[in-house]
Amino acid sequence: MGAGGFVGGALVRRLTAAGVPVLGLTRREVDLQAPGAATTLAALLRPGDAFVAVAAIAPCKDADMLVDNMVLARALVRALQLAPVAHVVNISSDAVYGDSDEPITESDPLAPGSLHGVMHLARELLFHGAVTAAPLAMLRPSLLYGADDPHNGYGPNRFRRQAAKGETITLFGNGEERRDHVFIDDVAELALRVLLRRSSGALNIATGQVRSFRDIAEKVVRVTSSASLVKGSQRIGPMPHNGFRAFDPSACRRAFPDFRFTSLDEGLQRTSHANGQPAESGV
Repeated sequence: MGAGGFVGGALVRRLTAAGVPVLGLTRREVDLQAPGAATTLAALLRPGDAFVAVAAIAPCKDADMLVDNMVLARALVRALQLAPVAHVVNISSDAVYGDSDEPITESDPLAPGSLHGVMHLARELLFHGAVTAAPLAMLRPSLLYGADDPHNGYGPNRFRRQAAKGETITLFGNGEERRDHVFIDDVAELALRVLLRRSSGALNIATGQVRSFRDIAEKVVRVTSSASLVKGSQRIGPMPHNGFRAFDPSACRRAFPDFRFTSLDEGLQRTSHANGQPAESGV
């Protein structure tokens, strides 16, 4: 559910490539905010299905969006109560965690500091309450980037669009914040593996590597051979996450020892090629 979105679309493509039968549902098939949505969705579910919940209104920025997301999530869990399935995977977010000076693990406290994080934590609790007989997996990706991103969020996704137009890339402050960025195809690959194993429990999807936004912007300019300039600006307000948000990927390595995250350099190259932009080799 949510097959028309950034993550959902990538997962449908990966499952299809792996030969896994997929029923990709969007709001055209099931409007989760409409009356009777749970019944409509339940009618499409079969006992042997694996159900992936990706649909959300994101990023959640205000009280109205939070309420809308809860209406949507209520329909999802009610459908699963009406028509239980064999496996449930909820795509959550690293925003469920609080800030930390150390790399975050799956055992760290869930203490969201934003409405977006509150929304995802509430979704997780709803799923835990509704899914009791089937394995339930919570995937918590960090900041995502890729060719089809619809949000144009600050970071690789916005920077590459600005670089393609030759626009100046203006950073918040000096772009010194360090964050973990994950290539969208890696999320789809890990979700596929979780589905094939019918895994349960929580898993952070993060590379374990942090890069400053300035470093990322400068890499984007090089990869796209753009004439864009990268400049800082006066920061307004506090630096998010105290300028540092890192993750310990040990649990992912233990679960899938043969999996390797796409490096930022390679991910930017592949994103640029997908958009028809020339890419510089060896960056």
